[in-house]
Amino acid sequence: MRYFLDQADLQYRALRAAATAAGPGAPVPTCPGWDVRDLVRHLASVHSWALAALRTPPDGERPPAPAPPDGWDDVLAWWDARFAELHGALTAATPDTPAWTFVGPRTAAFWARRQAHEIAIHRLDAEHARPDTAVPDPLYDPEFAADGVDEFLTRLVVRATQRKPVTRAGRLRWHATDVDRVWELHVTPGEAPRVVPAANGADVTVTGTADALYRAAWGRPSGVDVAGDRSLLDALPRP
Repeated sequence: MRYFLDQADLQYRALRAAATAAGPGAPVPTCPGWDVRDLVRHLASVHSWALAALRTPPDGERPPAPAPPDGWDDVLAWWDARFAELHGALTAATPDTPAWTFVGPRTAAFWARRQAHEIAIHRLDAEHARPDTAVPDPLYDPEFAADGVDEFLTRLVVRATQRKPVTRAGRLRWHATDVDRVWELHVTPGEAPRVVPAANGADVTVTGTADALYRAAWGRPSGVDVAGDRSLLDALPRP
């Protein structure tokens, strides 16, 4: 869990720097309809919600997400305070401390991992909002990016299909070449997606570095190579 807390801190600092450099009114091209202020308000709300989840029994009701302030200076200060409080609560917890979650194990470790990746992907959005700076490539440590692909395929796609069920069947293979990891996602209408052992006959294969696969999983611009039925990849629900 310490690893994810360190990553959360690293990504938060980088995101904050990119957001303040871009400015509150800068559009976020990877989140259509949002500007940087919307992005920061979203993160502040998510951190506050995660903190509430840590304080909710595993079998409790889904906690509400408090609304952050509107003003730029106010929301920055509120975000800073919520992140510090969340980071402190996770640091004080053990990996198996019980907590409410929306999918997967109901422990504090879930939230350390989930928040690290939440911040990291939105850091990429903030980087894309900077009009005068190229988006770094690569941006993420390969092992962290590979873990983000794993979290997406084994947990978050399951959650996404609860909201928007899949309508097509198929097998999607993801190959991170720099860490030599392969995931094969099996989707079937009416069933929860699941990662299955790789076999011949995948309908679409997504290949690239772990960094590129991480971006592609979340529907962000990436340098992946896609072979096969791209429409199956495009139809995959995102959280």
